[in-house]
Amino acid sequence: MTVRTQPILIAGGGIGGLAAALGLAQKGFRSILLEKASALGEIGAGIQLGPNAFHAFDYLGVGEAARNMAVYIDQLRLMDALTAEEITHVDLGEPFRARFGNPYAVVHRGDLHGVFLKACRDCELIDLRVSSEVMGYDQDGSSVTVRLANGQHIAGSLLIGADGLWSNVRKQVTADGPPRVSGHTTYRSVIPTEQMPEDLRWNAATLWAGPKCHIVHYPLSGWKMFNLVVTYHNDAPQPVAGKPVGEQEVMRGFAHVHERAQTIIRHGTNWRLWVLCDRDPTERWIDGRVALLGDAAHPMLQYFAQGACQAMEDAVCLSHMLAAHDDHSAALDAYRAQRLPRTARVQLLSCAIGEHIYHPDGDHARLRNAIMSAKSQEEWYGDLAWLYGGTGLS
Repeated sequence: MTVRTQPILIAGGGIGGLAAALGLAQKGFRSILLEKASALGEIGAGIQLGPNAFHAFDYLGVGEAARNMAVYIDQLRLMDALTAEEITHVDLGEPFRARFGNPYAVVHRGDLHGVFLKACRDCELIDLRVSSEVMGYDQDGSSVTVRLANGQHIAGSLLIGADGLWSNVRKQVTADGPPRVSGHTTYRSVIPTEQMPEDLRWNAATLWAGPKCHIVHYPLSGWKMFNLVVTYHNDAPQPVAGKPVGEQEVMRGFAHVHERAQTIIRHGTNWRLWVLCDRDPTERWIDGRVALLGDAAHPMLQYFAQGACQAMEDAVCLSHMLAAHDDHSAALDAYRAQRLPRTARVQLLSCAIGEHIYHPDGDHARLRNAIMSAKSQEEWYGDLAWLYGGTGLS
């Protein structure tokens, strides 16, 4: 493997940025990863991982470590939050694994970030730097130089903007203003397994869908806890991230759902809220020697459970294209051409799923139930093939 000498700069030390660094290292590229926080870590709770995530893990060299800390669930289960009856489910057993070549799993976000972080720290081609927020960049015909908040300037061959929803790199690449506030507020909690109602300790990623609201829960960290995420459409006007709130505020959006669904929420503690934001798809991912990746390129609502998965696919594709093309411009164009249609589809369908599956009411909800309950497992697998069969290179 030939090691390229001039480093590639990566803004952002989340899962997407670390995955990009690992992908580049697999192809012999040195990188300097620049994270604005004073320590590399990840907040939040659970992440769902489709088979496409495991394809990316293997490409990035962390397949075994990722598999060892994942919880493998049996079903994706859809419940009616008004009646507490099952609408449908997708079996994730051997037929599913055989169809897609990999399993479906759930992990704690911090555990997954730790797998990537350890792999990066063990790689001599990756230089991790904290307290290094990228504010902007300048470029010429041969390099790009980033300006950090601490006054430093660092030069590299390329810059990858993996700095998330509020990306400073994106501001310069696209100049398209702030993200769109969805008006959907999400509340997150983690429940020790012994505090989860025993009759709801399902080995499933379970969605309770109700009018303008939904509840999601699944086991994490070797069944030590359950991830609990509840969302309702309350027309919140401003973005908020990680604000502590009490149970009374959380329950306000769920007074109309079945008592059994309410009981799940009452077991949550230490709630924090996020007001969800996203953007419409854009073709403006590239500016000369600069490219966007993950939420900086294609922020999406969580309703497809694909944000981290798509960022990892980006990392796979970007590193592959840079290795396959001698010219950086051709490589970045090929990366965008490969990834844009797929990520745009996930962005747009995530909005549609929120409207038509997660939050409908009345006749709209009855139509959802009728359509989804009539599907066979083979039909579900066919519907999901375009998503879970992806590798970042297809």
